[in-house]
Amino acid sequence: MRKDKVKSKKIKQDILILFLILFITIIVILSFPDKKEKIITNGWNFFVEMILILPAVMILTGLFNVFISKENIVKYLGKTAGLKAIMFGIIMGSLPTGPLYVAFPLAAALLKKGARISCIIAFLSAWACIKIPQEMVEIQFLGIKFMALRLILTIIFVIIMGLIIEKLIERREINANI
Repeated sequence: MRKDKVKSKKIKQDILILFLILFITIIVILSFPDKKEKIITNGWNFFVEMILILPAVMILTGLFNVFISKENIVKYLGKTAGLKAIMFGIIMGSLPTGPLYVAFPLAAALLKKGARISCIIAFLSAWACIKIPQEMVEIQFLGIKFMALRLILTIIFVIIMGLIIEKLIERREINANI
């Protein structure tokens, strides 16, 4: 029973967010009528892109859930894996290309299977900031020194950010249980 109430509440929240976005879109269109065509075109293009990409992402996430065991996730990406889990998260996030919203279902699946929060933060941050093809283009335009320095600083700050967020979430959960 409890799970049904949580799902019902989540669906209501999602519908509320959808209507809020539609309301804001209407307000923006009414405020800037000269931009109406561009707003609608961009919104539609983004919607079509998501409709084309998300089914494949959901299938891959489902396959991931079925074929990758919780034990392996906990072993390699959980608390006991230490800094190795964060580095593995960075590597996993830097390999694929594509929009960031593709990474969220996979990150949620990893989290549910026991990956540590700092690993998830590293994975999402790497997906957003560190891509092998992006690094090659960066070398072409900005040089290897710039690319190497930016990459090293990004990795350092992703690790620090992941650890800080993990500690904050753990502290919040401890306070919630008290």
